[in-house]
Amino acid sequence: MGDDEPKTIDYFQDFKSALIVFVFCIGYLIYYLIYVVKKPLLACSDKGFHKFLTSHVPIIQEKFWPTVWCFESRAMTIIRSLVESAPTVRYEPEMLEMPDGGQVRLDWVYNNDNKIHSDPATRPTIVLLPGLTGTSEETYVLNLVTEATKLGYRVVVFNNRGNGSKLLTARTYCAANTEDLNVVVCHVKCRFPDAPLMGTGVSLGGMILFSYLAKLGKDCGMLAGMCVSMAWNVFESVGSLEKPGLNKHVLNRVLAKGLVENFKQNMHLFENHIDDVHHVLKSTTIREFDDRFTAPMFGYSTWQDYYTDACIHDKVHALQVPVLCLNAADDPFSPYHAIPVNEAEQNDNIAILVTSHGGHIGFMDGLIPRKPGYMYRLFSQYVDGVFKHGPTVTKTE
Repeated sequence: MGDDEPKTIDYFQDFKSALIVFVFCIGYLIYYLIYVVKKPLLACSDKGFHKFLTSHVPIIQEKFWPTVWCFESRAMTIIRSLVESAPTVRYEPEMLEMPDGGQVRLDWVYNNDNKIHSDPATRPTIVLLPGLTGTSEETYVLNLVTEATKLGYRVVVFNNRGNGSKLLTARTYCAANTEDLNVVVCHVKCRFPDAPLMGTGVSLGGMILFSYLAKLGKDCGMLAGMCVSMAWNVFESVGSLEKPGLNKHVLNRVLAKGLVENFKQNMHLFENHIDDVHHVLKSTTIREFDDRFTAPMFGYSTWQDYYTDACIHDKVHALQVPVLCLNAADDPFSPYHAIPVNEAEQNDNIAILVTSHGGHIGFMDGLIPRKPGYMYRLFSQYVDGVFKHGPTVTKTE
């Protein structure tokens, strides 16, 4: 009997451990189904654009099912870039000269082999703007390009100065300046004057696109726009990124390091334009870099002046073409309380779709999230709807 006692204890311990794991899994699943899986919030006036979206973009009415093992915002932000598939895209690069002597690299996918829109002259075109330090080789850009070309559309990726091309002048780019985008749009329209055009921007690219559309109104040259994971209020975004923990020591510092590295490679161009270039090299946060470099380079007295100009939450009223914006409520770069939900309901040219989870350019779904996820399906439905059915433009005073 004594020999059986240890075995009985082992069985009991195994059963207890299995029961704990089972209870934890059930609790985790209940939490996931109740608090994580939700239908996104759609902030949009109940008029023409809203009706267009419900008719031609059915995904907005579906629940978003974030990857069950990775729905924490920072985790999804980081892991997406590591596990997401990177389809092969063959670009045809073009160096476009700017009026000041600088240059930007445009990466084209002409999609001439497609049979859906066989006439190059009228083939709808999408201008795609990557994020802060992003280029046409980012996985999210490659997936967006792939989805667009599947539908038969032409895509041109606008890489900001110094990203994918040599910096020729003492000027880079910033969230508040739309001059380079204006030149790019005019160039694309000049090359394909009969081709419908729309823009899609991600993160910083979304901010630049949004500002451009708000500034030029009906003269923007685009049918519509789509902005993903952009920061609406820069002050709130920087405040969120400077919170102690992962936000500051991982997200903020990694981006700041990329900005400093880009600056370091071209430091010789700025020695006569920046008082202390070595002070810029010591920047460890985005705010420090903007204070020491971006703001003075673009003529702002302080970083506060620059951020005030870069904010887009107060430009919603100026939109005169339809713009769909996708944000996650847990995005550390764009806090939910800073998203202008109420303002969006006052202008029929904007719709803001807010998922409960998704992080920053995350939006992973599925158990093994390697295939194009929620963001790409939304993009496909929206651009296809825009080019095929054309949302009604509401004139604003």
